[in-house]
Amino acid sequence: HVQLVESGGGSVQAGGSLRLSCAASGYTYSSNCMGWFRQAPGKEREGVAAYYTGGGSTYYTDSVKGRFTISRDNAKNTMYLQMSSLKPEDTAMYYCAARLGCAYILARYSLRPTEYVYWGQGTQVTVS
Repeated sequence: HVQLVESGGGSVQAGGSLRLSCAASGYTYSSNCMGWFRQAPGKEREGVAAYYTGGGSTYYTDSVKGRFTISRDNAKNTMYLQMSSLKPEDTAMYYCAARLGCAYILARYSLRPTEYVYWGQGTQVTVS
C-alpha cells in the first residue's frame, strides 16, 4: 500500500521561503519518478516540478524556475520542494505524486497529472 504524506506548508509573506516534504511508504523513490503539483481554488491542478528520469533529471514549470528546487533523499524516502521568493500567485494546495516506475517520457510530460498514479493529501501554501 503506497502512501504519500506532504508537510511543511503554511502562511508566509511575499518574498519568503518554505520547504515542503513528501514522505513515502510502500514506495521506493530511487526507482521511481515523482513530482510536485499545485491547485489553486477554481483552477486546474498544474505541475510544478518533477523528476522525469531515474537518473534524477528534473523539470520545472516556467513560473517557478529559479525560485523552486526539487530534491530527494533516497535514504529517507523523502522528496522536497524548496520554495523561495514566494509570490501571492504561488498560493495553492501543493501535492506530491508518484508514477509507476520511471519509463521514459518527454520532460514536459512529467508535469501532466495524468502521468501519476499515487497522490498525497496535500499541504496548503498561502503567500500574502
